[in-house]
Amino acid sequence: MKHSTEGPIIGLALSAGGARGLAHVGVIEVLVEHGYRIGTIAGSSMGALVGGIYAAGRLDEYRDWACQLERRGVLRLLDFAFGSPGFFRGDRVIGALREMVGDHRIEDLPISFTAVATDLRAQREVWLTRGLLFDAIRASIAIPMVLTPHTVDGRELVDGGLLAPLPIAPTRMSKVDWVIAVDVNSRSTPPFTRQTGPRIDPPEPPAQIEPASLTARLRDWIDGAPDLPAPPNKKPSAGLMELMSKSLDTMQARMARMQLALDPPDLVIKVPGDAALFYEFWRGKELIELGRCCALAALEQSTEKVSQCLPPRV
Repeated sequence: MKHSTEGPIIGLALSAGGARGLAHVGVIEVLVEHGYRIGTIAGSSMGALVGGIYAAGRLDEYRDWACQLERRGVLRLLDFAFGSPGFFRGDRVIGALREMVGDHRIEDLPISFTAVATDLRAQREVWLTRGLLFDAIRASIAIPMVLTPHTVDGRELVDGGLLAPLPIAPTRMSKVDWVIAVDVNSRSTPPFTRQTGPRIDPPEPPAQIEPASLTARLRDWIDGAPDLPAPPNKKPSAGLMELMSKSLDTMQARMARMQLALDPPDLVIKVPGDAALFYEFWRGKELIELGRCCALAALEQSTEKVSQCLPPRV
């Protein structure tokens, strides 16, 4: 995808949210199609991954790859990290992305980019604005317990979504006409009706594939034994991965709402937080389309505000 060189300049804050962050791809596509120039991007976790790839000019390649990824393909990208502080090392998926995107330094990118990570020792968020792009992305996506921490400049860093799931503040460092935040942890459902456009509801949980679904494989490996049957008249409890997913979603949604209240952007594009679990990366095509629908609806509703806040398009 080519970067727009004309039109209003916007700052874009892309939230954390695991697989739901694939919706960021669709949002960016819509913004570019509508003539907006992205002057700066700040992202946490999956927002940093998508934002960094766009800043490097390789979003089209990533979109095609993500749309073709199936559950077995996701499983093949997982490299177990036995004896390490995380289930997976993340080297395999970062290697695949680096091969696709190429090696870049953040300061050499044509778009200002900030990846937000968390320094657990200092208990503070870290803005990564220099150095190797995939070092910054790898640190920002290091969900505790899921991916091992990543060391950058001597600091052991983990997922930026712990402290700043919606990093609006870094976009204030650049001169832009408008700041747009994309929240993929929203409680709101897209405002679609039969008159305004299609609504994409979260599908039913996928049927297991042989020999087992990704969730079942991970759960069996983590638990070391199959689940016991639920007692009579009692609903079965969620598996470990579902529990982890809901816990992360709850934390990130709450903190994102706080960030929006403390530093409100000009426009918030809301993607429903129940659209996917954080590990369902095989649903790329529908999540990207969901991002497009949410962006189109938000821009349509904000037409009057856009005309008031932005200079005329060239």
